[in-house]
Amino acid sequence: MPARLTRTPSEAPAGIVHLGLGAFFRAHGAIFVAEAMEASGGDWGIIGVSLQSTGTRDKLAPQGWAYTALELGPQGETPQVVSVLRDVLVAPENPQAVLDAMAAPEVRIVSLTVTEKGYCHEPSTGRLNEHHPDIRHDLDNPLPKSAPGFLVRALQARREARLPPFTVLCCDNLPENGRVVRGVVLDLARLIDPALADWIAANGAFPSTMVDRIVPATTPADLDRLEALTGARDEAPVMHEPFRQWVIEDDFCAGRPDLGAVGVQLVADVTPFEHMKLRMLNGTHSSLAYLGYLAGHETIADTARDPVFAAFVRRLWQDEIIPALAPPPGEDLGAYAEALAARYENPAIRHRTWQIAMDGSQKLPQRILGTIAEGRAAGREVAGLTLAVAAWMRYASGTDEKGAPIEVKDPLAPRLAALWRDDPAETVAGFLALSEVFPPALREDQGFAAELTAALDGLVRRGAREMAAAI
Repeated sequence: MPARLTRTPSEAPAGIVHLGLGAFFRAHGAIFVAEAMEASGGDWGIIGVSLQSTGTRDKLAPQGWAYTALELGPQGETPQVVSVLRDVLVAPENPQAVLDAMAAPEVRIVSLTVTEKGYCHEPSTGRLNEHHPDIRHDLDNPLPKSAPGFLVRALQARREARLPPFTVLCCDNLPENGRVVRGVVLDLARLIDPALADWIAANGAFPSTMVDRIVPATTPADLDRLEALTGARDEAPVMHEPFRQWVIEDDFCAGRPDLGAVGVQLVADVTPFEHMKLRMLNGTHSSLAYLGYLAGHETIADTARDPVFAAFVRRLWQDEIIPALAPPPGEDLGAYAEALAARYENPAIRHRTWQIAMDGSQKLPQRILGTIAEGRAAGREVAGLTLAVAAWMRYASGTDEKGAPIEVKDPLAPRLAALWRDDPAETVAGFLALSEVFPPALREDQGFAAELTAALDGLVRRGAREMAAAI
């Protein structure tokens, strides 16, 4: 039987605590940090924090926190052992240990990948949802549950210990993510202690970032294949495509690794880069996920290689998304679209449409609805993106085109399912009333409601593939 992947854990201090130690960060940010230390030194090891389950910790602990990152290229697979983790904590087991780690003097960055819903905010406004149950808990208890709660209580501990704050580095797909997280943290801090909020505002740093790498879920077959490739058993590997990009506003209050030495783009304003990525990649990823899932495609690659959806996504870029964007410095949006198409079609990346479809109520405002609102205000045609929204509504009904049940993973799943009616116009009216999802410009746009109703009716009567072909 092959030996288990292992190493002797490093005793060097950690300079980073990362909240939400999922596959994406281990396949993206952690690798950049490891390479930056190798290139330029520094004590930037990472303490990972699982905010919900013990699974990641339990798999990594016997391996001394090491794991394999397997690059899935069209021409083959390349493994890399990543040894940047120093420890993994499980917040529900011992929230005080997490706060102690974040408050340690040597920690200078706290990064996050907790998904859009992890910030306990209203996606349509970007403000803290004070009624969120985890936020209510964190207001009444010194040991938090939510990611904003851990940030605020750890910063509170540092202030009381007369330590400077850490930089908060958001790595989630939110527009102006640093500003959103700063706002959420300050909102919560102000409810706890206004003086704490003032101290954070004056001394903290919340640089916005843009992250990009496709990281499909790891399957049992991946574990077996990796074992055959390397001769060692790894129970916690991550899979990723060859492409990677990390754009960060160079605004750190307590130092950072030499990320520029390993390809990270350090810029003054990340906004044009994140708009490009959120709308061109994430927006079309979600569009392909909903329509592809309804059409019976298991993966994004399967969907993107279907000629109907390949043509559909190119029309989205050319006619609806690129006209709404200002290109970032040095970027060619047409070339970026062609690179995305090639990435989507990579047969080695089996990114499931069902996985991308999760949490649509949190994702669509940033990925699709903003582009629709701007396009309609400018008088541009947005029929393809409108069809994608209708496909989300059809998916959220809980039943696919063949009448089979769908396991809908979304914070609003019960409410979304309850909005479904036999009359498409009634269904659309119910969805558009969701103020936490749809911005006022679209909720009040009768023309959009009519076009969305027609798209939804077409999906029900004709199916996703036929409707995509008609765009």
